[in-house]
Amino acid sequence: QVQLVESGGGLVQAGGSLRLSCVASGSILSINNMAWYRQAPGKQREQVAVISPGGTTNYEDSVKGRFTVSRDNAKNAIYLQMNGVKPEDTAVYYCKADGVLTSTPYLVNDYWGEGTLVTVSS
Repeated sequence: QVQLVESGGGLVQAGGSLRLSCVASGSILSINNMAWYRQAPGKQREQVAVISPGGTTNYEDSVKGRFTVSRDNAKNAIYLQMNGVKPEDTAVYYCKADGVLTSTPYLVNDYWGEGTLVTVSS
């Protein structure tokens, strides 16, 4: 199994910055796409940003120009630099990885972290 652990969440003032991290561990052969999702109270979970192994990125429209997703393939890690945060960014942020286990190199499964809470105060 792949374990994903997020960190970096917390309380931040509107307009401030925060950096989220997620590190995957386990018997990993490789990790394909990695992504950040978020879920605000009473809302559906939505994809915030996704990044391919080669560094190709896509962002949800509301975070374009403010958030930057990056990854470190050697560390099996993904990061989300959040600048100019807004109260509407308040949510639990989850990382997701499409991973291949060494025991099943022919399969790709989705793995999720447990989430880290980001609260933006106004």
